Amino acid sequence: MYRAAVITVSDTCSRGEAEDISGTRLAQAASEIPAAVEMKLIVPDEKDQIAALLREGVDKKLDFIFTTGGTGIGPRDVTPEATREVLEKEIPGIGELLRLESLKFTKMAALSRGTAGIAGKTLIINLPGSPKAVVECMQILMPVLRHAPDMLAGKKH
Repeated sequence: MYRAAVITVSDTCSRGEAEDISGTRLAQAASEIPAAVEMKLIVPDEKDQIAALLREGVDKKLDFIFTTGGTGIGPRDVTPEATREVLEKEIPGIGELLRLESLKFTKMAALSRGTAGIAGKTLIINLPGSPKAVVECMQILMPVLRHAPDMLAGKKH
């Protein structure tokens, strides 16, 4: 069983003004990897706070950190920038795959700026804030998510 964190990036959820549906659905989807969600947190769209939580997950040597929200083009959407501050190696193919496959569901996927990469042995992936998109993206990624930890551990593939 892998270990994971789910971080919801949302001003309204962090203030208690909206329910964190995306984070809950993301945690449920992570269990299918299978990964146990050890951290499920909500943070406002603040770059420093997002980066600090990502670093905390990396320090705990989690296998995965999934974020939901803050990947669009709104003035407060800063999740990819916070993520890049933490990453040691970016994996552009994950963001490209998500955008390409998500375009089959909605043309709005072209506005997504989510990124992914590794810090230490932790795979960090930004997902959209939409509950529907989170589920779709996790289904798209499932083969990758089941293979990546072995590669990070240096196992033959």
